[in-house]
This record gives sequence, structure tokens and C-alpha cells, in this order.
Amino acid sequence: QVELVETGGGLVQAGGSLRLSCAASGRTFSRYVMGWFRQAAGKEREFVAAISWSGVSTYYADSVKGQFTISRENGKNTVYLQMNSLKPEDTAIYYCAAGAPFVTNDGRKYNSWGQGTQVTVSS
Repeated sequence: QVELVETGGGLVQAGGSLRLSCAASGRTFSRYVMGWFRQAAGKEREFVAAISWSGVSTYYADSVKGQFTISRENGKNTVYLQMNSLKPEDTAIYYCAAGAPFVTNDGRKYNSWGQGTQVTVSS
């Protein structure tokens, strides 16, 4: 497992942008598939995006495709989620996850999770 710390959340107006960062501990970060999930109040956790260890393969939920971009810098042990054109329905706690054996939207395949960062989009 790996320790994950998310930063970059906050309050933004609809149409604005935020970039979330997830810093990982450990020397083997570059081997991990990484993912972002979110959970809105009163709702189940949902998949947002995932990225392969090399960064070549990415996978997005239909709801964020073309709006969010996942990327990573293995030299900095960090994965990012660039969120543009934010909408009130994007309001949620965003979680970083690591350790899936392949790029997947199945949260059960990830074995490490961060504490989450709150994103609030006002209308």
C-alpha cells in the first residue's frame, strides 16, 4: 500500500477550474495505476478517472469526459486532476486511489485511498 494525500480542493463558481493533486509516498509510485473517485453528500462513491503507470492510458467516466483531465508526474510521485467548466453537480469529496492491477473504474481494485479533498461549486 501507499500513503496518498490530496490537495487543491476548495470553493469555486460554476464555470471555473480547479486542479487537484495527489502526492504519494513510496519508491514504487511509477508502477501504480492511479484513480480519482468522488462522493457527493448522500450519494455513493463514483469513479471519475484513472491513469496507467506510464500515463499513456487514461479512462474517464462519461460524466466528466472532455471536462476533466487526469495526468501524472512519476518523478514527483504526484497525480493530478484538472477540472474545467465546473458545475454544481461536480460538488463532492474527491478521493485519490492507487494500486489497481489495471486501469479500471472499479473502486474495489484499488488498495490505497487518500483522505479526500472537498470541492464545492456554487451556482
